[in-house]
Amino acid sequence: MSLCRRLEGKKLKMKNQKLKIKNIHMVDISQKPDTKRIAIAQAKVFLKPSTLDKLLKNRLPKGDALACAKVAGILAAKKVHELIPLCHPLQITSVDINFEVDKKKPFITIKSCVSSIGKTGVEMEALTAVSIAALTIYDMCKSVDRTITISDIKLLEKRGGKSGGWKNIINQYKR
Repeated sequence: MSLCRRLEGKKLKMKNQKLKIKNIHMVDISQKPDTKRIAIAQAKVFLKPSTLDKLLKNRLPKGDALACAKVAGILAAKKVHELIPLCHPLQITSVDINFEVDKKKPFITIKSCVSSIGKTGVEMEALTAVSIAALTIYDMCKSVDRTITISDIKLLEKRGGKSGGWKNIINQYKR
């Protein structure tokens, strides 16, 4: 029985809190110089071995999951400003999405590299690209595997702008 059916007819008790919303605004970037911006992000999708096998052999009911996930991730990177309220619309110059398969664990590591020449970074675009690619893999595989887990969504590296380069050395652990 689904969670929705179990909860049907039951009153959900939720703590009613008054949230004081602070003044929010989009940051003015008009005075910042244009620089080359690059961001690299990753996500992991854990699947059953049999699901990964079907995915790699293109035997899923919905078709080629990796091709679909790649296109979805690219499209998502281009639409971040429509999804996250205070993100600036950017002129992205490149989005690349790659998949690394580990058959032993089994999982797929998704990496995106997003670049632009502009006044603000592309970190959110890279993170959104891997997130939507991971969700697309989930959608493509859910009919054969309900245990799929998406994890380790993180920024690996950024380059450009006033702060220069940055690498995520704190979270370089292996799962």
